[in-house]
Amino acid sequence: MNCNYQNKKKRNIVNAAFLSARPTQWTKNLIIYAALFFTLGETWALENSQEVLRLVARTTIGFIIFSGATSSIYIFNDVLDAEKDRNHPNKKNRPIAAGDINTKPALAGALFAAIAALGGGYFLELHYGLIVSLYLLVMIGYSVFLKNIIIVDVMTISSGFVMRAAAGAVVIGATISPWLYICTGLGALFIGFAKRLNEKNVAGESGFLQRRTLEEYSTEFLGQLISIVGTSTLVSYTLYTFTANNLPDNNAMMLSIPFVAYGLFRYIYLVQNKDLGEVPEQILFKDAPLALTILAWLATILTILLFYK
Repeated sequence: MNCNYQNKKKRNIVNAAFLSARPTQWTKNLIIYAALFFTLGETWALENSQEVLRLVARTTIGFIIFSGATSSIYIFNDVLDAEKDRNHPNKKNRPIAAGDINTKPALAGALFAAIAALGGGYFLELHYGLIVSLYLLVMIGYSVFLKNIIIVDVMTISSGFVMRAAAGAVVIGATISPWLYICTGLGALFIGFAKRLNEKNVAGESGFLQRRTLEEYSTEFLGQLISIVGTSTLVSYTLYTFTANNLPDNNAMMLSIPFVAYGLFRYIYLVQNKDLGEVPEQILFKDAPLALTILAWLATILTILLFYK
């Protein structure tokens, strides 16, 4: 009886430790595959199939390493925000905020994940390790104080996605158009401000108890930022489709623009009308039209890169 209780308690602790790493948010690290994806024409043109598999394997290893780095930051941030998270209807159920795992073991886990990510990153590629180091430093700065500065909070998160895209290029030795980084950064800003708007709408006047910057953001201001950044994202992607050097000369990539436009418009609708912007990684599982649009966009790009190069 006592043995069964101890085993159950041990399983609960292991489960809490796993959930505190936020595995559902590892999907954000899939952007590391962007460099490989947008160089498919050159990659699959390689005569040596082993070289192709090597590039895929290196990117996948890079994804795993970056997931470890991001998890270390999530745990560290949850330790710092435990009290505020307890005022949030959903975040209060996170293992650290709920008290399922103590602070010291959580911080030890975060430190272990960070060291493992750094070691793996430098072993995989020197410049990849440097990007992982920069990411950890910037995100620690975010967790400690940058998240409390209006606008800077979202810009810092956006920089993390640019670093992911750069890491994906470095790990396979690819030269990527600067437009990819611009579109990635603007897209992340768009999603970030949309998340703040959703948080503001759901939390109302008590939002500052959950996040300090929500007291300074207004729904009108966030709406303006979303409009500006959303427009900039669409314009930047449009310019990318016919100016990037590694794309087909016949400008076939422009066929993918309608999918991006609809995706942006649909996302705004979901944020403002359905309050789904607070957890961006879950939107794809909750909105079929947006998920189908992204799949159609990927299929269109894949076809163009492989057959119209």
